[in-house]
Amino acid sequence: MYDGVIQDLIDELGRLPGVGPKSAQRIAFHLLDADPDDVKRLAAVLTEVKAKVHFCSICGNVTVDTECRICADPRRDPTVLCVVEESKDVVAIERTREFRGRYHVLGGAISPIAGIGPDQLRIKELLQRLNDGTVTEVIIATDPNLEGEATATYLIRMLSPLGLQVSKLASGLPVGGDLEYADELTLGRAFEGRTAISS
Repeated sequence: MYDGVIQDLIDELGRLPGVGPKSAQRIAFHLLDADPDDVKRLAAVLTEVKAKVHFCSICGNVTVDTECRICADPRRDPTVLCVVEESKDVVAIERTREFRGRYHVLGGAISPIAGIGPDQLRIKELLQRLNDGTVTEVIIATDPNLEGEATATYLIRMLSPLGLQVSKLASGLPVGGDLEYADELTLGRAFEGRTAISS
């Protein structure tokens, strides 16, 4: 629709999650009208993020260091592990101030339609973390949608024989929703009311 590089910019912006064609066009024209220094700062930050940010060697959360700040914090309870799908879920749970344990980020959820099976997730790393006997409780905090429930069911099957207390977030979270969009009160109540699946 537009010439060359303008359409390329709109197309690239349109590939971002939650950005439709009209939003991509609006953002592109905002960038064209913006001060050149602002655009340079944005480009520099994007480049720096790609160069410096990686995954925590322990939990899989995003970090600029070898270990994320949660794994490096000695005040966190090492006996309780909360398993989430993505790093953004860690942020959502941290906002509740209800959880003082540690995390394990799977890097997604089981989705046969998208070709994502257990082998594409960080489940093997989770099992390795549980080997030393430090963790006594695992809280499964996957999204309350079809993929999240499939992942939770798979994890429960894998973890039940290990003799750990396994629990799952309780009611309060809407089915079909994402943890990242839940408000602090709803997510906090879900943590308080979690139910044991096995012990």
